[in-house]
Amino acid sequence: MGTLVKKDGLLAGKVAVVTGASRGIGAAIAYRYAQEGASIVVSARTVREGDHFLPGSINSVVDWINNAGGQAYGVKADLSSAEDRKNLIQQAYSVYGSVDILVNNAAVTYFAPVREFTQKHFELMMNVQVYGAFHLCQLVLPAMIESQSGRILNISSHAALHPQVDSGSGSSTVYGMCKATLERFTTGLASDLYSENIGVNAISPGLVATPGVKFHKLINEKNENNVTPIEHIAEASLRLVHGNAQEMTGRITYAAEILAEFSLQPVQLIGST
Repeated sequence: MGTLVKKDGLLAGKVAVVTGASRGIGAAIAYRYAQEGASIVVSARTVREGDHFLPGSINSVVDWINNAGGQAYGVKADLSSAEDRKNLIQQAYSVYGSVDILVNNAAVTYFAPVREFTQKHFELMMNVQVYGAFHLCQLVLPAMIESQSGRILNISSHAALHPQVDSGSGSSTVYGMCKATLERFTTGLASDLYSENIGVNAISPGLVATPGVKFHKLINEKNENNVTPIEHIAEASLRLVHGNAQEMTGRITYAAEILAEFSLQPVQLIGST
């Protein structure tokens, strides 16, 4: 299981913008794409270690990739800001000349029952997780359509599924709303862009031991045996952005399903060495 960047890998010559990539799943996807030869635009709000109470930063991810022989460039972006969204894509084109892959991973999440949920938190979550992803797609699509090529990957969650009413999962209602909306957007956009040779998919990582998941104490004795290794979601996310776009589009899928369907063996990630 090698960790070196393959200049002639599956994504050689491609440029990928990955949002929410300072840590966790976003960083893992950035590492995996870089290992297959893609140039990565690493986007998040946290620029340097210590800027956020959780570990991880744009600079750290960029350094890992570049030091391994890959190509990465960091852009600070608050995806609740339209200007930051525009600047992110403008910077990607300015530095690398194109955007071939867009990964909408960034999220701002609050967990509270509906009766306690504030309008401010509701609007922020919808703005970042739903409209932010929608707007970024609008920004990259003109060039993708012109070139008749491109991939969009939306990171969803099992929270998008209807819960059992006795599950006690009411605190994730708004989070689930965001992800369910993102999934419906995914299939609609995939249909819209099918003839343009642009693949659009959504993947649910499952329960991954990211810094955010640990902070929210989402792993407990009941589910600790169901934790998905982060390498699995990175490998599945790679498979969803290469090959024939019309044969791999409109999927709402899960890491385990993709790994099994294509007999994939996850590799060690750059940032885990």
